[in-house]
Amino acid sequence: MARRRNPFDIFSDFEEMFEEMLREFEKMGPGEHISGPFFYGFSINQRPGEEPEIREFGNIRPERGRIEIGERKPLVDVFDTDKTVQIVAEMPGIEKEDVELNVEGRELEIKASRGDRKYHEFVELPADVDIDTARASYKNGVLDITLNKVEKNKGRKRINVE
Repeated sequence: MARRRNPFDIFSDFEEMFEEMLREFEKMGPGEHISGPFFYGFSINQRPGEEPEIREFGNIRPERGRIEIGERKPLVDVFDTDKTVQIVAEMPGIEKEDVELNVEGRELEIKASRGDRKYHEFVELPADVDIDTARASYKNGVLDITLNKVEKNKGRKRINVE
Protein backbone atom coordinates (compact mmCIF):
# COMPACT_ATOMS: atom_id res chain seq x y z
CA MET A 1 0.00 0.00 0.00
CA ALA A 2 1.47 3.34 -1.05
CA ARG A 3 1.82 6.03 1.57
CA ARG A 4 -0.16 9.15 0.93
CA ARG A 5 2.10 12.15 0.93
CA ASN A 6 1.23 15.18 3.01
CA PRO A 7 1.80 18.27 0.81
CA PHE A 8 2.69 20.35 3.89
CA ASP A 9 5.43 17.95 5.06
CA ILE A 10 8.62 19.54 3.70
CA PHE A 11 10.79 16.98 5.51
CA SER A 12 9.50 13.85 3.75
CA ASP A 13 12.19 14.05 1.04
CA PHE A 14 14.90 14.21 3.69
CA GLU A 15 13.41 11.22 5.49
CA GLU A 16 13.62 9.22 2.25
CA MET A 17 17.26 10.31 1.69
CA PHE A 18 18.20 9.38 5.26
CA GLU A 19 16.58 5.94 4.89
CA GLU A 20 18.52 5.41 1.63
CA MET A 21 21.78 6.30 3.40
CA LEU A 22 21.05 3.76 6.13
CA ARG A 23 20.30 1.06 3.51
CA GLU A 24 23.65 1.79 1.82
CA PHE A 25 25.52 1.47 5.12
CA GLU A 26 23.76 -1.84 5.83
CA LYS A 27 24.96 -3.22 2.46
CA MET A 28 28.60 -2.81 3.48
CA GLY A 29 30.46 -6.02 4.21
CA PRO A 30 32.23 -6.81 7.50
CA GLY A 31 35.65 -5.60 6.24
CA GLU A 32 34.34 -2.49 4.58
CA HIS A 33 34.19 0.83 6.34
CA ILE A 34 34.06 4.52 5.66
CA SER A 35 37.09 6.42 6.87
CA GLY A 36 37.00 9.92 8.19
CA PRO A 37 34.17 11.95 9.61
CA PHE A 38 30.99 12.21 7.59
CA PHE A 39 27.99 14.44 7.99
CA TYR A 40 24.94 15.59 6.08
CA GLY A 41 22.69 18.52 6.74
CA PHE A 42 20.41 21.04 5.17
CA SER A 43 19.24 24.57 5.72
CA ILE A 44 15.84 26.01 4.92
CA ASN A 45 15.40 29.65 3.99
CA GLN A 46 12.12 31.29 3.05
CA ARG A 47 11.65 34.84 1.91
CA PRO A 48 8.21 36.43 2.14
CA GLY A 49 6.02 35.43 -0.80
CA GLU A 50 8.46 32.79 -2.10
CA GLU A 51 8.73 29.02 -1.88
CA PRO A 52 11.12 27.67 0.78
CA GLU A 53 14.68 27.19 -0.45
CA ILE A 54 16.28 23.97 0.80
CA ARG A 55 20.06 23.60 0.51
CA GLU A 56 22.17 20.59 1.36
CA PHE A 57 25.65 20.65 2.87
CA GLY A 58 28.15 18.11 4.16
CA ASN A 59 30.29 15.42 2.58
CA ILE A 60 27.60 12.75 2.09
CA ARG A 61 25.29 13.20 -0.85
CA PRO A 62 22.61 10.86 -2.16
CA GLU A 63 23.46 10.45 -5.86
CA ARG A 64 21.36 8.39 -8.29
CA GLY A 65 20.34 5.68 -5.85
CA ARG A 66 23.67 5.49 -4.03
CA ILE A 67 25.60 7.42 -1.41
CA GLU A 68 28.60 9.50 -2.47
CA ILE A 69 31.17 10.52 0.11
CA GLY A 70 33.61 13.21 -0.91
CA GLU A 71 34.40 16.85 -0.52
CA ARG A 72 32.27 18.75 1.92
CA LYS A 73 29.73 21.27 0.73
CA PRO A 74 29.99 24.27 3.04
CA LEU A 75 26.87 25.89 4.41
CA VAL A 76 26.51 28.99 2.20
CA ASP A 77 24.24 32.03 2.48
CA VAL A 78 23.89 34.61 -0.31
CA PHE A 79 22.69 38.13 0.46
CA ASP A 80 21.58 40.31 -2.45
CA THR A 81 21.54 44.04 -1.58
CA ASP A 82 21.07 47.12 -3.77
CA LYS A 83 24.77 47.52 -4.57
CA THR A 84 26.49 44.30 -3.49
CA VAL A 85 26.26 40.52 -3.36
CA GLN A 86 27.57 39.05 -0.11
CA ILE A 87 28.38 35.37 0.27
CA VAL A 88 28.99 33.83 3.71
CA ALA A 89 30.33 30.26 3.87
CA GLU A 90 31.02 28.19 6.97
CA MET A 91 34.24 26.20 6.52
CA PRO A 92 35.80 25.30 9.89
CA GLY A 93 39.19 23.65 10.23
CA ILE A 94 41.09 25.45 7.48
CA GLU A 95 43.25 28.58 7.20
CA LYS A 96 42.76 31.56 4.91
CA GLU A 97 45.76 30.41 2.82
CA ASP A 98 43.82 27.21 1.98
CA VAL A 99 40.93 29.07 0.30
CA GLU A 100 40.70 29.44 -3.48
CA LEU A 101 37.96 31.60 -5.02
CA ASN A 102 37.14 31.90 -8.72
CA VAL A 103 34.39 33.91 -10.41
CA GLU A 104 33.22 33.29 -13.95
CA GLY A 105 30.10 35.05 -15.17
CA ARG A 106 27.44 34.58 -12.51
CA GLU A 107 29.13 31.64 -10.81
CA LEU A 108 31.47 31.66 -7.81
CA GLU A 109 33.60 28.59 -7.12
CA ILE A 110 34.76 28.06 -3.53
CA LYS A 111 37.53 25.52 -2.86
CA ALA A 112 39.55 24.84 0.26
CA SER A 113 41.68 21.98 1.50
CA ARG A 114 43.69 21.27 4.66
CA GLY A 115 44.51 17.73 5.70
CA ASP A 116 41.37 15.59 5.52
CA ARG A 117 39.09 18.65 5.28
CA LYS A 118 38.17 19.45 1.71
CA TYR A 119 35.45 21.92 0.75
CA HIS A 120 34.06 22.58 -2.72
CA GLU A 121 30.98 24.44 -3.88
CA PHE A 122 29.65 26.38 -6.86
CA VAL A 123 27.44 29.34 -5.91
CA GLU A 124 25.08 30.94 -8.40
CA LEU A 125 25.28 34.71 -8.08
CA PRO A 126 21.97 36.62 -8.26
CA ALA A 127 23.45 39.48 -10.34
CA ASP A 128 26.36 40.44 -12.56
CA VAL A 129 29.32 41.52 -10.42
CA ASP A 130 32.51 43.55 -10.82
CA ILE A 131 35.26 41.03 -10.06
CA ASP A 132 37.89 43.79 -9.77
CA THR A 133 36.22 45.06 -6.57
CA ALA A 134 35.88 41.65 -4.89
CA ARG A 135 36.83 41.44 -1.21
CA ALA A 136 37.12 38.30 0.90
CA SER A 137 38.05 37.54 4.50
CA TYR A 138 38.26 34.34 6.53
CA LYS A 139 37.97 34.39 10.31
CA ASN A 140 36.96 31.75 12.89
CA GLY A 141 35.75 29.28 10.24
CA VAL A 142 33.63 31.81 8.34
CA LEU A 143 34.44 33.00 4.82
CA ASP A 144 32.91 36.38 3.95
CA ILE A 145 32.96 37.54 0.31
CA THR A 146 31.60 40.86 -0.96
CA LEU A 147 31.19 41.61 -4.66
CA ASN A 148 29.97 44.93 -6.02
CA LYS A 149 27.20 44.69 -8.56
CA VAL A 150 27.78 46.02 -12.06
CA GLU A 151 25.61 49.09 -12.44
CA LYS A 152 23.11 48.96 -15.23
CA ASN A 153 22.46 51.90 -17.53
CA LYS A 154 20.17 54.40 -15.88
CA GLY A 155 17.72 56.58 -17.70
CA ARG A 156 17.71 57.44 -21.33
CA LYS A 157 20.47 58.87 -23.48
CA ARG A 158 20.40 60.05 -27.06
CA ILE A 159 23.16 58.62 -29.24
CA ASN A 160 24.35 60.80 -32.09
CA VAL A 161 25.02 59.07 -35.39
CA GLU A 162 28.17 60.24 -37.21
